[in-house]
Amino acid sequence: MDSNNIQDTLSIEERAVELLKTVFDPEIPVNVYDLGLIYRIEVKDDNKTLEVDMTLTAPNCPAADFIVEDVRQKLECIGGLERVDVNLVFEPEWTKDMMTEEAKMELGFL
Repeated sequence: MDSNNIQDTLSIEERAVELLKTVFDPEIPVNVYDLGLIYRIEVKDDNKTLEVDMTLTAPNCPAADFIVEDVRQKLECIGGLERVDVNLVFEPEWTKDMMTEEAKMELGFL
């Protein structure tokens, strides 16, 4: 992989993180990235496919479909991508320890 591809990959991943920070669970005033719900962001197929593994705070989250679709729609706005795959996973199980310090402060856990 040459340096241009490495830079493109970093740019896509950085843009993905920025966009993920605009997705919120309607019941929690913290974005999905800072909540620790994003487990993996990977660019594949010569920067044409973005794969994201994410979870929810609870498997029976009533806003699951809304959150996953919001993630997908926002990530599809990244230029140059042909495909965005959002995989909902429950291993490992999400815990409060996965949140950023800022998220813990916002929710009163610190």
